[in-house]
Amino acid sequence: METLAYLRLKETIQDTFDKQKEQAIRLRSSNAEERLVKLKKLKEWILTHKDAIREALYQDFRKPAAEVDMTEIYVVLAEINHALKDLKKWMKDEPVSTPLSLLGTSSYVQYEPKGVCLIIAPWNYPFNLMVGPLVSAIAAGNTAILKPSEMTPHTARLLVQMVGDLFYPAEVAIFEGEVEVSTMLLNLPFDHIFFTGSPQVGKIVMRAAAEHLTSVTLELGGKSPAIIDASANIADAAGKIVYGKFVNCGQTCIAPDYLLVHESKIAPLIDAMKEQIDKMYNADDKGIHASADYARIVNEKHFDRLNEMLNDVQAKGGQVIKGGMVNRADRYMEPTLVLNPSDDSQIMQEEIFGPILPIKTYQNIQEAIDLINQKPKPLALYVFSQEKECSQEVLEKTSAGGALINDCVLHFLHPELPFGGVNNSGIGKAHGYFGFKAFSNEKGVMKQRTGLTATKLLHPPYGAKAKRIIDTMIKYL
Repeated sequence: METLAYLRLKETIQDTFDKQKEQAIRLRSSNAEERLVKLKKLKEWILTHKDAIREALYQDFRKPAAEVDMTEIYVVLAEINHALKDLKKWMKDEPVSTPLSLLGTSSYVQYEPKGVCLIIAPWNYPFNLMVGPLVSAIAAGNTAILKPSEMTPHTARLLVQMVGDLFYPAEVAIFEGEVEVSTMLLNLPFDHIFFTGSPQVGKIVMRAAAEHLTSVTLELGGKSPAIIDASANIADAAGKIVYGKFVNCGQTCIAPDYLLVHESKIAPLIDAMKEQIDKMYNADDKGIHASADYARIVNEKHFDRLNEMLNDVQAKGGQVIKGGMVNRADRYMEPTLVLNPSDDSQIMQEEIFGPILPIKTYQNIQEAIDLINQKPKPLALYVFSQEKECSQEVLEKTSAGGALINDCVLHFLHPELPFGGVNNSGIGKAHGYFGFKAFSNEKGVMKQRTGLTATKLLHPPYGAKAKRIIDTMIKYL
């Protein structure tokens, strides 16, 4: 039964949506300067509230301040700065060439705002993955309704403050809550939905969008592999893999989800990774649990899921060779390396999204490629190799949303690269110009001159002359 509070919230959401629909029509003619003013105010707010952002994320899952600065604040500011620099160029009409069959016409692509957009953010990078897409939505001239994750309540409240400080509800609004709030929002006929989260929930979002034929950008996840071949620089690879995997306590959609290591490199890689884990998180020898640089699992539900994975892989013969210590009360799970997990274990079937790293060996590169291709297409793929032929072969024979050679997760920071998945790991791209395009309709516009035109010769009645022209077009054009 729907409560009075539920009905009032539903009415508020509908009223906000209606007002944004009206505002979106006005914003179709907004110029670059109007949009840049909003982005500059957003940038200034972030710079002024850095301490509050750090505190909110620490309260939610003890995220270290340096990680907040790098993975939440910096990446959003970089996104804003990129838009401030290039927005006028992105907004310009893009001329296209004219084929001979349409001689006398001129054409271009015009980027128009899609309209009212819904942005649903996850909990793992709750500031970055909410504000980043908002930057693209504003740059493209849209209104937006935001739905932060209920699993990170401190960051959600900070986002509510940010939106209230900077925007009228008819431009940008935000609604907190759990599944019922998301359901209310998804029932509305948005012009675009930007969702970041799991493939399972992504399917629910896409089904809801289909009811209104709403376009979507889905940034999902999956099991992102890392291949370490026989030529790899092991000392270099170990540090990069450890950082990419265990930053944010492994709760990163593009973290390496499992390693495929050439059998000749397994022993030195394991030794180097153990050393790197201690170097990064236990340099003072007080234990990783005491490190100020290691975050926590977001809540007990996710902790229990990860702990079940860890128990399952050990029961099926996987060997914990580093870590494995847990503390549910503190939502603490040590950085954990698991050697030779069985293919039917949970950590080889599901996205881990936590500080457990399975390691398997291979004898030849085709074996590794075949294993990757047996799984749904991942969001990211990593290759550590000093042989160009090897990395090229992997890139050509596998499919992933993005790829990185000789590093992990770094491609997310590149403003000129499209970011997103493929099939199970996502639909559509984000960041920079690609984010601007995601929130824009690429409208094709053609101009024809008045009076005599070449195409008028093709109007009915179709005489011999028209038929000769059509035959010539088919043969030569």
